[in-house]
Amino acid sequence: MTTSQPATGMLEGLRIIDLSTIVFGPYCTQMLADMGAEVIKIEAPDGDFFRQSGKAKNAPDMGPIHLTLNRGKKSVVLDLKSPEDRATLIKLIRTADVFIHNVRSAAIRKLGLDYDTLVKEVPDIIYVHGVGYSSVGPYADLPAYDDTIQAGSGLIDLCARTSDPYDPKFVPTIVADKVSGLYAAQAVLAAYIYRLKGGKGQYVEVPMFECFVHFLLEEHLFERTCEPPVGSLGYRRIMDKARKPFPTADGYISILPYTDQNWRNLFDLLGCPEVLTANPVEGSLLRVQHVGEFYAAIALRTPTRTTAEWMDLLRDINVPAMPVRKVDELLEDPQLIASGFFKRVEHPSEGPYLQMQPPIRFGAGAAPIGHAPRLGEHTQSVLAELASGASALKSV
Repeated sequence: MTTSQPATGMLEGLRIIDLSTIVFGPYCTQMLADMGAEVIKIEAPDGDFFRQSGKAKNAPDMGPIHLTLNRGKKSVVLDLKSPEDRATLIKLIRTADVFIHNVRSAAIRKLGLDYDTLVKEVPDIIYVHGVGYSSVGPYADLPAYDDTIQAGSGLIDLCARTSDPYDPKFVPTIVADKVSGLYAAQAVLAAYIYRLKGGKGQYVEVPMFECFVHFLLEEHLFERTCEPPVGSLGYRRIMDKARKPFPTADGYISILPYTDQNWRNLFDLLGCPEVLTANPVEGSLLRVQHVGEFYAAIALRTPTRTTAEWMDLLRDINVPAMPVRKVDELLEDPQLIASGFFKRVEHPSEGPYLQMQPPIRFGAGAAPIGHAPRLGEHTQSVLAELASGASALKSV
């Protein structure tokens, strides 16, 4: 497909109509926009909820999470309760490769934008539906948000098991939404490549619950992987209650000896090689069995030096380690500064702000990073282009 203002980057020519809200869908489409896809964000007249999340600098619809989550997209306001605006949306979808949304199934059917209805008008569309739970199962119609997925997936239980007493808490990041967004971005690209190779458009369902359980159980299915089981769920090294940052004279440090040689070098440095003699370390299975004793021995000795001193000593013996940073210290982290991760840029309406750069570096084809749009900023230009016929139908 072509547009009057083509995108740049590796995904140039990929047009996505994005009806998603909150984090799950927008996180997916932001990554694709960062790679050069043209993402047209369809918003209701009152805008995406996260436009008002957090204190805005100038315009009230330009909250900080919106600035970080919707960069590089175009905002078009349509009231989908209006037959005219629904018809306009379908015209836009005809010019696109991908239509993505996270509207619940009953609501999207009521709008007449479910796959079975839409595919009759746009036969080759890649239709990506972000749902809370797979449509095959008893949870299919339940509403889902990050907290409910954290609870139902076992994440909260895994975290609580490492506390004494058992202390269930949410992880302080919107982790289920963002992980599901990563799965969705992968699904979009796979379906797009399939169609480029001569395949067809298709319906793609991305369920948060199943995505996140898949993510968690990669290691935690553990000894229940075999049939019959040879042990229990839960990767023991990760679950051990002694697995925590070690105290130093002035803070905390994460130390993770990983190989047999790492363990020997570390306990020689700590001056207690006998700990390994009493509890054999050779081989990962033995290390997992004795990891609690090892961690306890490390924790007894790390308060004798500062974090910086330990970092120097551990670097010399090639044992992986990292200081426990406070979140606000990341803004001055020397690695992030050197890699250009944070960039101070000028937003057309909001003025200077801090923009995170995409962490993946490509040798060629990287796209420039755009700004998050004002609500409805591109409605007039996108619809004028549509009316003029300048927005050509995709070529497949």
